[in-house]
Amino acid sequence: MQKILDYISFLFHTIKGDSLWIMKRRGLKVGKNLFLGGSYLDLGLLHLITIGDNVTLAGRVTVLAHDASMNEWLGYSKIGKVVIGNRVFIGYGSIVLPGVTIGDDAVIGAGSVVTKNVPSGRVAIGNPAKDAGSLEDFLSKKREELDTLPVFGQEYLKLNKKKRREMLERMRDGWGYMI
Repeated sequence: MQKILDYISFLFHTIKGDSLWIMKRRGLKVGKNLFLGGSYLDLGLLHLITIGDNVTLAGRVTVLAHDASMNEWLGYSKIGKVVIGNRVFIGYGSIVLPGVTIGDDAVIGAGSVVTKNVPSGRVAIGNPAKDAGSLEDFLSKKREELDTLPVFGQEYLKLNKKKRREMLERMRDGWGYMI
Protein backbone atom coordinates (compact mmCIF):
# COMPACT_ATOMS: atom_id res chain seq x y z
CA MET A 1 0.00 0.00 0.00
CA GLN A 2 2.79 2.43 0.88
CA LYS A 3 4.40 1.86 -2.54
CA ILE A 4 1.15 2.84 -4.25
CA LEU A 5 0.81 5.97 -2.10
CA ASP A 6 4.43 6.91 -2.81
CA TYR A 7 3.87 6.47 -6.55
CA ILE A 8 0.70 8.58 -6.50
CA SER A 9 2.51 11.25 -4.52
CA PHE A 10 5.32 11.18 -7.10
CA LEU A 11 2.87 11.64 -9.97
CA PHE A 12 1.09 14.63 -8.47
CA HIS A 13 3.90 16.61 -6.88
CA THR A 14 6.70 18.69 -8.26
CA ILE A 15 9.94 17.15 -9.42
CA LYS A 16 12.71 16.38 -6.98
CA GLY A 17 16.26 15.84 -8.21
CA ASP A 18 16.30 12.17 -7.21
CA SER A 19 13.26 11.42 -9.38
CA LEU A 20 14.93 12.62 -12.61
CA TRP A 21 16.25 9.13 -13.31
CA ILE A 22 12.68 7.79 -13.03
CA MET A 23 11.47 10.37 -15.54
CA LYS A 24 14.25 9.39 -17.93
CA ARG A 25 13.18 5.76 -17.66
CA ARG A 26 9.65 6.91 -18.53
CA GLY A 27 10.89 8.55 -21.74
CA LEU A 28 12.06 12.07 -20.86
CA LYS A 29 14.98 13.07 -23.07
CA VAL A 30 17.28 15.41 -21.21
CA GLY A 31 20.84 16.67 -21.69
CA LYS A 32 23.42 17.47 -19.06
CA ASN A 33 23.29 20.20 -16.41
CA LEU A 34 19.52 20.48 -16.03
CA PHE A 35 18.34 22.58 -13.09
CA LEU A 36 14.77 21.87 -12.00
CA GLY A 37 13.75 24.48 -9.46
CA GLY A 38 10.61 22.73 -8.22
CA SER A 39 9.19 22.45 -11.72
CA TYR A 40 6.40 20.23 -13.04
CA LEU A 41 6.76 18.16 -16.19
CA ASP A 42 3.78 16.38 -17.77
CA LEU A 43 4.49 13.06 -16.07
CA GLY A 44 2.08 11.00 -18.15
CA LEU A 45 3.69 12.09 -21.44
CA LEU A 46 7.36 12.45 -20.59
CA HIS A 47 8.33 10.72 -23.83
CA LEU A 48 7.05 13.81 -25.71
CA ILE A 49 9.41 16.19 -23.85
CA THR A 50 13.02 16.85 -24.88
CA ILE A 51 15.28 19.18 -22.88
CA GLY A 52 18.79 20.13 -24.02
CA ASP A 53 22.03 20.85 -22.16
CA ASN A 54 22.54 23.61 -19.59
CA VAL A 55 18.86 24.38 -19.08
CA THR A 56 17.33 26.09 -16.04
CA LEU A 57 13.66 25.69 -15.20
CA ALA A 58 13.11 28.09 -12.30
CA GLY A 59 10.59 27.42 -9.54
CA ARG A 60 7.02 26.47 -10.47
CA VAL A 61 7.70 26.15 -14.19
CA THR A 62 5.16 23.84 -15.83
CA VAL A 63 5.86 21.96 -19.07
CA LEU A 64 2.75 20.36 -20.59
CA ALA A 65 2.55 17.91 -23.48
CA HIS A 66 -1.25 17.67 -23.50
CA ASP A 67 -4.31 19.90 -23.73
CA ALA A 68 -7.41 18.31 -22.21
CA SER A 69 -9.67 21.35 -22.70
CA MET A 70 -11.92 19.56 -25.19
CA ASN A 71 -11.90 16.15 -23.54
CA GLU A 72 -15.31 16.62 -21.88
CA TRP A 73 -17.02 17.27 -25.22
CA LEU A 74 -14.98 15.34 -27.78
CA GLY A 75 -13.59 12.57 -25.64
CA TYR A 76 -10.01 13.34 -26.71
CA SER A 77 -7.06 15.33 -25.44
CA LYS A 78 -4.71 16.98 -27.90
CA ILE A 79 -1.03 16.12 -27.41
CA GLY A 80 2.12 17.73 -28.74
CA LYS A 81 5.88 17.41 -28.47
CA VAL A 82 7.79 19.98 -26.44
CA VAL A 83 11.42 20.71 -27.29
CA ILE A 84 13.57 22.96 -25.12
CA GLY A 85 16.97 23.70 -26.65
CA ASN A 86 20.41 24.18 -25.12
CA ARG A 87 21.31 27.02 -22.74
CA VAL A 88 17.69 28.00 -22.10
CA PHE A 89 16.41 29.82 -19.02
CA ILE A 90 12.70 29.61 -18.20
CA GLY A 91 11.66 32.03 -15.45
CA TYR A 92 9.65 31.40 -12.31
CA GLY A 93 6.02 30.42 -12.77
CA SER A 94 6.14 30.12 -16.55
CA ILE A 95 4.02 27.61 -18.47
CA VAL A 96 5.19 25.90 -21.66
CA LEU A 97 2.27 24.48 -23.62
CA PRO A 98 2.23 21.42 -25.90
CA GLY A 99 3.60 21.66 -29.42
CA VAL A 100 6.15 24.35 -28.52
CA THR A 101 9.83 24.46 -29.43
CA ILE A 102 12.12 26.84 -27.56
CA GLY A 103 15.36 27.31 -29.46
CA ASP A 104 18.92 27.43 -28.12
CA ASP A 105 20.07 30.43 -26.07
CA ALA A 106 16.54 31.63 -25.29
CA VAL A 107 15.23 33.34 -22.16
CA ILE A 108 11.60 33.09 -21.08
CA GLY A 109 10.58 35.78 -18.57
CA ALA A 110 8.96 34.91 -15.25
CA GLY A 111 5.23 34.23 -15.43
CA SER A 112 5.17 33.82 -19.19
CA VAL A 113 2.82 31.45 -21.00
CA VAL A 114 4.62 30.03 -24.02
CA THR A 115 1.98 29.17 -26.64
CA LYS A 116 4.15 29.41 -29.76
CA ASN A 117 7.70 28.56 -30.77
CA VAL A 118 10.49 30.81 -29.51
CA PRO A 119 13.40 31.06 -31.96
CA SER A 120 17.01 30.60 -30.88
CA GLY A 121 18.67 33.63 -29.34
CA ARG A 122 15.43 35.40 -28.40
CA VAL A 123 13.81 36.66 -25.20
CA ALA A 124 10.07 36.08 -24.79
CA ILE A 125 7.88 37.53 -22.04
CA GLY A 126 4.22 37.81 -21.11
CA ASN A 127 0.92 35.98 -21.39
CA PRO A 128 0.91 34.90 -24.11
CA ALA A 129 4.68 35.15 -24.45
CA LYS A 130 5.78 37.59 -27.12
CA ASP A 131 9.20 38.33 -28.57
CA ALA A 132 10.95 41.00 -26.50
CA GLY A 133 14.16 41.18 -28.52
CA SER A 134 17.38 39.36 -29.04
CA LEU A 135 19.35 37.71 -26.27
CA GLU A 136 22.33 39.83 -27.28
CA ASP A 137 20.37 43.09 -26.81
CA PHE A 138 19.04 41.84 -23.47
CA LEU A 139 22.55 40.96 -22.27
CA SER A 140 23.92 44.29 -23.51
CA LYS A 141 21.37 46.18 -21.37
CA LYS A 142 22.23 44.05 -18.35
CA ARG A 143 25.97 44.67 -18.85
CA GLU A 144 25.27 48.42 -18.82
CA GLU A 145 23.32 48.02 -15.58
CA LEU A 146 26.29 46.21 -14.02
CA ASP A 147 28.29 49.44 -14.48
CA THR A 148 25.76 51.54 -12.56
CA LEU A 149 24.12 49.27 -9.97
CA PRO A 150 25.79 47.84 -6.85
CA VAL A 151 27.20 44.31 -7.16
CA PHE A 152 27.32 42.06 -4.09
CA GLY A 153 29.74 39.16 -3.69
CA GLN A 154 29.54 35.77 -1.99
CA GLU A 155 30.01 37.37 1.43
CA TYR A 156 26.43 38.65 1.19
CA LEU A 157 24.92 35.16 0.94
CA LYS A 158 25.06 34.75 4.72
CA LEU A 159 23.76 38.08 5.87
CA ASN A 160 24.17 39.50 9.31
CA LYS A 161 22.54 42.76 10.43
CA LYS A 162 25.49 44.84 9.25
CA LYS A 163 25.53 43.24 5.77
CA ARG A 164 21.74 43.58 5.41
CA ARG A 165 21.92 47.27 6.33
CA GLU A 166 24.85 47.83 3.95
CA MET A 167 23.03 46.07 1.12
CA LEU A 168 19.89 48.17 1.63
CA GLU A 169 21.89 51.42 1.74
CA ARG A 170 23.83 50.60 -1.44
CA MET A 171 20.59 49.64 -3.25
CA ARG A 172 19.26 53.19 -2.99
CA ASP A 173 17.24 52.79 -6.22
CA GLY A 174 15.97 49.36 -5.18
CA TRP A 175 18.14 47.30 -7.53
CA GLY A 176 21.47 45.52 -7.53
CA TYR A 177 23.24 42.38 -8.67
CA MET A 178 24.54 39.40 -6.73
CA ILE A 179 27.19 36.93 -7.79
